[in-house]
Amino acid sequence: MRFETRAIHAGQDPEPTYGAVNVPIYQTSTYAQAAVGEHKGYDYARTANPTRTALQEAIASLEEGRGALAFASGMAAEATFFHLLSPGDHVVVGDDVYGGTYRLLARVLTDSAGIQFDAVDLTDLDAVRKSVREETKVIWTESPTNPLLKIVDIAAVAEIAHASSAWCVVDNTFGTPYLQQPLALGADAVVHSSTKYLGGHSDVVGGVIVANDPGLLDRLAFLQNAVGAVPGPLDCFLVLRGLKTLAVRMQAHCRGAAQVAEFLRRNAAVERVHYPGLADHPGHMLAARQMRDFGGMVSFEAASEERAFEVCRRTKVFFLAESLGGVESLIEHPGRMTHASVAGSPLEVPSTLVRLSVGIEHPDDLIEDLEQALA
Repeated sequence: MRFETRAIHAGQDPEPTYGAVNVPIYQTSTYAQAAVGEHKGYDYARTANPTRTALQEAIASLEEGRGALAFASGMAAEATFFHLLSPGDHVVVGDDVYGGTYRLLARVLTDSAGIQFDAVDLTDLDAVRKSVREETKVIWTESPTNPLLKIVDIAAVAEIAHASSAWCVVDNTFGTPYLQQPLALGADAVVHSSTKYLGGHSDVVGGVIVANDPGLLDRLAFLQNAVGAVPGPLDCFLVLRGLKTLAVRMQAHCRGAAQVAEFLRRNAAVERVHYPGLADHPGHMLAARQMRDFGGMVSFEAASEERAFEVCRRTKVFFLAESLGGVESLIEHPGRMTHASVAGSPLEVPSTLVRLSVGIEHPDDLIEDLEQALA
């Protein structure tokens, strides 16, 4: 089946008792057993829940993976994956990695778990090779990156990781499974904040890990249960609801983002635009090869930090808010908001940077809003 069909049907057969066409919200913490150890596949809701099972099957199908595991947030998914590591292990991340990932590594795992990490420009494959050492266990990749929208050659980075017996993990939150499938490019695992495009309506928080290797999936399933950072059934239902329209939403996000980026490129108040769909973007040709389209995120640089603040304050259709990937358009200042945790570090983002999550409103209305905000 094609992507759009699997998004609606994978793991989502009609409910057998009454024929409900939507997966029920199994709002229960435990399950009755006929006798000791005799149950119908579920014994306790931290371990498993039928609504969560449906979500995991659907996302695994969309990412072309063998299995998926759902979590209470994107950071819960990341933290659970890093539980696979041991003291002294080393991680390579991108030099504009999501601020929450940096915070987890720099301010939690370095001290509490003895995990080491280095940040490098993952678009520079020679730099990636030089950063890998004997202790390296993970190369953590984003493409497009957050917030500078660099494009990383996933297949090449996976090859570098595997040459050193390390895992290549791709945060595919910006890309979504509709636009790219990192597992097919050689990645070992894919991570999502399902809060974003998968949910798509800014009304749920969640995370996902998808993988192909049965041994890796078994270890992650054990950690999912043992660590316990699992989503509730209503959260799973809401992400399932979002998946059904992911394809048509992403088409609208991409269409709007392309028009917004082109407008910004021509606006005299904008110093620089970061969008892989623009022909002069350094990763444009690579994105065209490994993605179906160029995504719904756009970043740009204003003339000054004060000007960036002013633009964020003046928009009316774009809401000033953190997060991304919902049907409504959002604007934010990464340096003071989503990436404040990297302030003062080598990963500090430009103070003039503004990030846009382009929603599915009419592009002309979005452009008019930005035009008056930039005036």
